[in-house]
Amino acid sequence: MRLEINREDPMPVYLQMANRIKEQILSGILPEGFVLPPERKMADDHHVSRTTVIKAYEELKALGLVMSRVGQGTVVTERKLPATNGSEPLIFPMSWYPLFDKKITNVSDTVSEIMYIGNQGNMISLAAGIGDPSLYPVDELREIQNELPIDSDHLNLCPVEGYYPLRKSIAQLMGSRNLSVTAKETMIVTGSMQGIDFAARTFLSPGDAVIVEEPTFLQAIQCFRATGARIIGIPMDEEGIRLDILEAQLARYKPKLIYTIPNFHNPTGVSMSMERRMGLLKLAYHFQVPILEDDPYGDIAFDQEKLTPLKALDPYGYVIYLSTLSKVLFPGLRIGWVVAPEPVMKKFVLLKQITDLHVNTDSQILINRYLRKGLYEPHLKKILPIYKKKRDVAIKVLNEEKGLVHFEPPEGGFYLWCRIPYSVPQKKLLALCADQGMIYTPGTVFFPQESDGEHWLRLNYTYETIERLTEGLNLLIKAIKKLSVQNEPSDKETGVRPIV
Repeated sequence: MRLEINREDPMPVYLQMANRIKEQILSGILPEGFVLPPERKMADDHHVSRTTVIKAYEELKALGLVMSRVGQGTVVTERKLPATNGSEPLIFPMSWYPLFDKKITNVSDTVSEIMYIGNQGNMISLAAGIGDPSLYPVDELREIQNELPIDSDHLNLCPVEGYYPLRKSIAQLMGSRNLSVTAKETMIVTGSMQGIDFAARTFLSPGDAVIVEEPTFLQAIQCFRATGARIIGIPMDEEGIRLDILEAQLARYKPKLIYTIPNFHNPTGVSMSMERRMGLLKLAYHFQVPILEDDPYGDIAFDQEKLTPLKALDPYGYVIYLSTLSKVLFPGLRIGWVVAPEPVMKKFVLLKQITDLHVNTDSQILINRYLRKGLYEPHLKKILPIYKKKRDVAIKVLNEEKGLVHFEPPEGGFYLWCRIPYSVPQKKLLALCADQGMIYTPGTVFFPQESDGEHWLRLNYTYETIERLTEGLNLLIKAIKKLSVQNEPSDKETGVRPIV
């Protein structure tokens, strides 16, 4: 069975496969009782991962078009078409994709694909963007819940800007980051991702330019792309964003916004030097471009003092600051915040009001009590040595194979940003690792032009236990070595050609 798959189509490959098979079933080409090819053969025939085929078959099962039979495989069930009595018209299924806005259609769903794969069975996930769940301060939160009786405050609406006592607690927390703000300057959002979304919707229209570091946070790329904006990537080095290239692009494109992750950058782990921070602010002032500073990892610092945010260095109000408690505490509570100048905050409040009104009241009350009890810093001191040890283990395992995987050890954050041999195809490596029970995040998704990250990948070292982290990295090394051998150039290809 051969299915037509368009690799340029924004529709996920598994949905394309499911739709092609559905069409053949409904048209009668595949009769009742027809046995679909085994998952592995279908994957090999179409050069996709087995997981992609599994998802396609699951879609068909959900529609009642196929079923799994022991000893037979995946079998086409009786074809069911809408009944007609001659007078009623035949109603065809809605064709949704032509109706979608093109800006949204062009946004990939790579994250959901990776999360789906990572949640299968006992898959080792080095793709996660979260810390170790076993370190979540569950006991402390349970104790706080027991202390707080459920009353009208918990079940009622709260201000759009957020629960005021929590805003005060967040403002106090900012003091440990050398940032002096008030509760009135702080707004609670549903994770810092919502802050990025609000910035995109506030500043960007189709055709506008936005500056990002290259590579950068995947979901930021998706947010900016969904507005129809033009994303301009600026290369980085060991000190952060390249200011020489940035200056030229600021003059050329006159962007609406600069998006940056200066502390333990995602995905590279690089922290912007103080000289670069001051230089970036100077360029922003000169070209009058606001900066959106995303700081989810600033507190995950292993061997140094907490880094000073750009916002703390900005006396003129050019910087919009975003942060979250998802990386240190509980990602599921979705508590993030924005610190911004008053005109920007007014726009964000309006967007919050029409989006979801406010963050869950009960979550805000719980987190406020957690911060007021002084539990944040002790928890941070508890997890940092553990995350540092995991980082060191990851570095040790990867360095045992000299020259195979190249990376710069980060001083904090969650990730190793690794370059793999040029002979190793990214798609084959991802599929092979998934088949062996391990998943990572391919580097392509962190670039505005995905082809630019073909030989890079991001590894999370905080999520898994040390034992599973080591196992997953060894699986990765084994897969890279296998594909390196398979794709080594022949003697004919490496031979010296005469000059003509």
